[in-house]
Amino acid sequence: MKITIIGTGYVGLPTGAGLASLGHDVTCVDCVKDTIETLKAGKVTLYEKGLEELLTSGMTSGHLHFTCSIEKEVVRGAQVIIIAVGTPENLRTGEADLSYLFAAVEQVAKKLEGPAVVAIKSTVPVGTGDEVERFIRKTNPRVQAEIISLPEFLREGYAVHDFFHPKRIVVGTQSEKVRSLIREMYAPLSPAPKMLFVSRRSSELIKYASNAFLAMKIHYINEMADLCEAAGANIHEVSRGMGADTRIGSAFLQPGPGYGGSCFPKDTKALLHMARKHGINLSLVRSTILGNEERRKLMAIKILKSVEDIQRPRIAIWGLAFKEGTDDCRESPAIGIIQYIITHSAATVVAYDPKAMQNAHKLLGDSIKYASNKEAAAQGADMLVILTGWDDFISPDLKKLKMIMNTSRIMDLRFTMSLTGSSF
Repeated sequence: MKITIIGTGYVGLPTGAGLASLGHDVTCVDCVKDTIETLKAGKVTLYEKGLEELLTSGMTSGHLHFTCSIEKEVVRGAQVIIIAVGTPENLRTGEADLSYLFAAVEQVAKKLEGPAVVAIKSTVPVGTGDEVERFIRKTNPRVQAEIISLPEFLREGYAVHDFFHPKRIVVGTQSEKVRSLIREMYAPLSPAPKMLFVSRRSSELIKYASNAFLAMKIHYINEMADLCEAAGANIHEVSRGMGADTRIGSAFLQPGPGYGGSCFPKDTKALLHMARKHGINLSLVRSTILGNEERRKLMAIKILKSVEDIQRPRIAIWGLAFKEGTDDCRESPAIGIIQYIITHSAATVVAYDPKAMQNAHKLLGDSIKYASNKEAAAQGADMLVILTGWDDFISPDLKKLKMIMNTSRIMDLRFTMSLTGSSF
């Protein structure tokens, strides 16, 4: 099957490389020339476990191609054209910014010469598929284009795994012909994935509803962690007790510094904006957004209180990415916490992350120091704070840390969730 994918970010690239590994002829398009040149050289432009190997395999087999422009030959004969560009938050309104999406749609519409299936994998508000359909008809009325919703459910840090082991594939279309085509596209996956065929509008909303629910779950357990600390209970025991109930489940019941990344923050805000447009009050989503933003400030204050007896403390940070397994620092709780610390104190922050140093520097610049490894970050520190759940941070060498740190203070906000800090 010939497939074209527009966008080579955290969704488009793993999807393209994955589909190529299934034997499809895949062309990935991106308007950033440097990105395409890097990919053509066989190098990944973002970190995902197993992605570089998948990229190399696809290019070696001749199934995976990259280009900067949407020319006629790129879309000609493509049975499926997947749009996987970003839909970032509009910082003024909170709604999803669809400018990148419609820029891609416009280019596709101009180059189409025959019937085509255009699959929107980008996360978009309800009704976007209708707008895209009208736009293509107006731009190129001679072409019959079937617009479908094909939302992505790839977890950052596990995108390659999730592509090959999807919990479900949601397809928004009423066309049986298109349903058969999408089944064919994913047919090489084994075991056969669960496929859910729904209306286009339902498909668009499923992604938002799922992300918002998970965000609420994270915020809820974080509030329970605060209550446990105040009441003398153990949040991990409470979490285990809750998760044992199959109606609740144990996933997303790990307390921490709040949710982040490219999905939950923008998608909860976009869903709230969408609901307001329809006259619906999503009070739980609104409270989750406000609470998650407040949590970063709360965590930063707790850190500073733990070193308030030191005039100009040196604080070591382990972890800058918003979660383990990725180099993505967008909306990372670690970045927000660090920004609060350096703005509201005279502390020196020294940070280390195994994959996200470059992306973190783009956001923090030279306002903090960057260490070459975790021990270098802890050297001479008055406090060590763990903010990202990398495996390398799970069991620190306490004897070594005691030798190289100024004080014996650790605040673990990822594994043990020690809010007040502990000495060793």
